[in-house]
Amino acid sequence: MTVDGRLGSQSCMRWAQTSFLDGGSLYSTTHGRTHCRVTKELSTIIDFIRYAATRFAAAGLCFGHSHDNAIDEAAHLVLGTLSLPPDLPPAYAQGRLTGQEREHLLTLIEQRIERRIPVAYLVGTMWFAGLQFKSDPRALVPRSPIAELIEDGFGPWLEGRKVHRTLDLCTGSGCIGIAMAVHYPDWQVDLSDVSKSALQLARENIEFQHVGERVQVIESDLFAHLQGARYHLIVSNPPYVTEAEYAQMPAEYVHEPKLGLTSGEDGLDLPLRILDEAANHLFEEGLLIVEVGESERALTALLPDVPFVWLDFKVGSMGVFVLDREALQVHASSIHAAAQVRHR
Repeated sequence: MTVDGRLGSQSCMRWAQTSFLDGGSLYSTTHGRTHCRVTKELSTIIDFIRYAATRFAAAGLCFGHSHDNAIDEAAHLVLGTLSLPPDLPPAYAQGRLTGQEREHLLTLIEQRIERRIPVAYLVGTMWFAGLQFKSDPRALVPRSPIAELIEDGFGPWLEGRKVHRTLDLCTGSGCIGIAMAVHYPDWQVDLSDVSKSALQLARENIEFQHVGERVQVIESDLFAHLQGARYHLIVSNPPYVTEAEYAQMPAEYVHEPKLGLTSGEDGLDLPLRILDEAANHLFEEGLLIVEVGESERALTALLPDVPFVWLDFKVGSMGVFVLDREALQVHASSIHAAAQVRHR
């Protein structure tokens, strides 16, 4: 799975990490007694971030939903629950919580540990490309290195290219397409997904970000209900986890819809269908950008002659490729053959 821009780059994370102290002694095996005592001993925002981080680290949680460490995960839980921004000024770190807030946070900390529920689902929101989105089990937790492309202007790939109509294919929560609409006010964006429940969440996020005039939702199995539609840019973060990988994934991922994760034995069932059909939905100078994660190696081995351009991000390669319409057309026969094999 992929990791978005870390909340750790925000000022609140810096003071959270600076203030991190060992406090494991606050916890005992008798949860009821501990709950009462901890409620009395912890009172400030930084107290709860520190306490949650200690508990998360001790529990051996998986940090794969946009965070890679216990402190960032704890800060997301505490600040998100209190409806505070991730770049909260350090002066507020000593802000005291009400009794009700403390009780609620302790309950969420226990749920994160005991049930392995992703923090985004516990607090109901996630940050992506500098924007806040609603998040719940109707769709995957927003996360993708494509956020970095959006914030960086898709440079240099869109330089000199006309872009007006764009598509977020396999949109899930809508985070990629909606972020494009917010960052690029001249773009018209279509959000497409096969999941009715995911699209309902996407509609809520469209309203949440006030982009309803330029963003529409289309229920479709990839391009099936997009006949005649053409775009200057198609961006997709489709399912690409192999069945073997899914069987070994940490418990946190069980809370997400499997439909949004798996894509056959090698993770390429849906990416190959996208490659096979995308050229028919791109304008002449159109671009296709797709994330396939760890399935990058399988894809390049299957289609060695296709000139995939694999992008580098601040954290390195993340399994995201760019192809233009011309390349898709030149290699259409080999792509189609590979796609058809698995649909016989």
